[in-house]
Amino acid sequence: MLSQPYVLVVEDNPAQREVLIYNISAEGYQVEAAENGDEALLMIKEHTPDAIVLDWMLPNVSGIEICRQIKSNPDTRAIPVIMLSARSEEDDRVRGLEIGADDYVVKPYSIAELLARIRTQLRRSRPASVGQRLEHDDVVLDLTEHRVYRDDAMLKLGPTEFRLLATFMERPGRVWSREQLLDRVWGRDIYVDTRTVDVHVGRLRKALCSFGGDDPIRTVRGAGYSLG
Repeated sequence: MLSQPYVLVVEDNPAQREVLIYNISAEGYQVEAAENGDEALLMIKEHTPDAIVLDWMLPNVSGIEICRQIKSNPDTRAIPVIMLSARSEEDDRVRGLEIGADDYVVKPYSIAELLARIRTQLRRSRPASVGQRLEHDDVVLDLTEHRVYRDDAMLKLGPTEFRLLATFMERPGRVWSREQLLDRVWGRDIYVDTRTVDVHVGRLRKALCSFGGDDPIRTVRGAGYSLG
């Protein structure tokens, strides 16, 4: 089973923060929360979220500035950011979107609507988590049927190799470190030696090339692995 999407909530109001944590967790997502922008940036550096729910009005560093830093960093700019704000004027919405926010929700908001917006953003950042069919070159991964094809030939993959391939296919071209793959494929609460990643990547490569064809997985020395 693929690890659940990880959503970071950045909200300084304790009551609103707890409401968000409760409701987003109830959707089956992993949720962590930060009380301010500095804490959020540290958490993002330690473990990349699949989506961020970010309050505009934060102490010290504003949500707008945090969003700007996220979107100006090549390592984090692809993370969807949903901005929460009591500012309902059109100019404020435009400013939030121009700085890079992927969505803008005005307070007070409906929890059901916010959850729907989170799901929409996760369909882009974590398509495998919502059961979509992924394709890259001649490789097709069907999440519904739990099958993988290459050039129309069905491949035999173990469950770990399937999760690895799904992770690679969600972000072709991205270089994943061994630690990031451990978090995404095995889960953050399970201790596995990083060398285990190399073993399973080797098995995945063998399966992908079982009917011929070039190895689509690239080893980036000192960094990790990438698809394509």
